[in-house]
Amino acid sequence: MLRIGLTGGIGSGKSSAAEIFSELGITVIDADEIAHRLTGPGQPVLRAITRHFGENILNNDGSLNRQALRELVFSDNGKRRELEDIMHPVILAEMKKQTAALEDPYCILMIPLLIETAQQATVDRILVVDCPEDRQIQRVLQRDDMTEKQACSILDAQATREKRLEMADDVLYNNTDNKETLKEQVCQLHRKYLEICSPGC
Repeated sequence: MLRIGLTGGIGSGKSSAAEIFSELGITVIDADEIAHRLTGPGQPVLRAITRHFGENILNNDGSLNRQALRELVFSDNGKRRELEDIMHPVILAEMKKQTAALEDPYCILMIPLLIETAQQATVDRILVVDCPEDRQIQRVLQRDDMTEKQACSILDAQATREKRLEMADDVLYNNTDNKETLKEQVCQLHRKYLEICSPGC
């Protein structure tokens, strides 16, 4: 089975692209969704994070205060790497488990930090969702409860646009908010991936 690593910077439109692939019947395995589940109340990963960073990252009910953790790790590169060391091996193991159970011709592995964490070997092709940085920041501010400074800090911690494009096998250009334009590109790639997967190719 062909494994497509879907990645891109914050606010680039990864979720919109993944949704279209899903509508086409392709399984999408989302690293962020797995991370969210693994850091739920009572989960071993949440206990490991709390032991490492302290109980200040918890809400009063014992759930993870994601905003507090985000502010902590994106203001300190060392702490961000420490969090990645805890989270990424567990997320990767779960993605491999889910992928092994599929019988699809190809699947989408949505990994926002695919390039930053050097996980290229876990996929067969890298698909980058691309858009200008000012558009990314604009989308994040409209979507999330975040200041411009926080959005820029996350952007600075991610791979540059140039680096992602350099690593890409395929690119979805999401410069506008016209979903139909994005859908046309996704449909073209869908046909391409099915051709790659077809017997005899």
